[in-house]
Amino acid sequence: MNPNACPVAGNQEIFTAFAQVGLSGFGGVLPWVRRTVVEQKHWLSPAEFNATLGLCQLVPGPSILSLAICVGHKLNGWQGALAGFSGLLFAPLFVVLLLAQVYAQTIHHPEVAGLLRGISAVGIGLLASTALKMLREGLLYKKSLLITVPMFFALVVAQLPLHWVIAATLPFAIMMAGLRIRKEDC
Repeated sequence: MNPNACPVAGNQEIFTAFAQVGLSGFGGVLPWVRRTVVEQKHWLSPAEFNATLGLCQLVPGPSILSLAICVGHKLNGWQGALAGFSGLLFAPLFVVLLLAQVYAQTIHHPEVAGLLRGISAVGIGLLASTALKMLREGLLYKKSLLITVPMFFALVVAQLPLHWVIAATLPFAIMMAGLRIRKEDC
């Protein structure tokens, strides 16, 4: 793959990819989205994925849906955005409705509680794996540590409110991301 070429995908491919992601990721699809978008389809670079996800976490609504919209838009404009959104949302919606019916009928069985504990452990492992992959990419850009380290200490050590930490660091993060993206833009 030519790293300077912009990726191309049709609406059906975008819809199918995000539908598969949506059906694969119970409890969170971020690991599956990253794997599909970065590692398999090469629609975004690891750095571009991190930057886009960071931006999507700042807008209202589920960040993963915003990410599907951004990726789809990059690939095929508003139609691609609609395909990414629809693929990620509609297929899992029917599965969730079916599982809700099953859960309502089996909630009092101890086996169900054990099953849910096991599933949550898998979800934690997937999320930790994705976080480490994103951290590895983020550390390649040493200037990002100027934002990451103070945010970590402000949130974890000082336990400052998230909205104040974001408000304080956001202007610097946007400036740094803008400089970096300009170098990598298609």
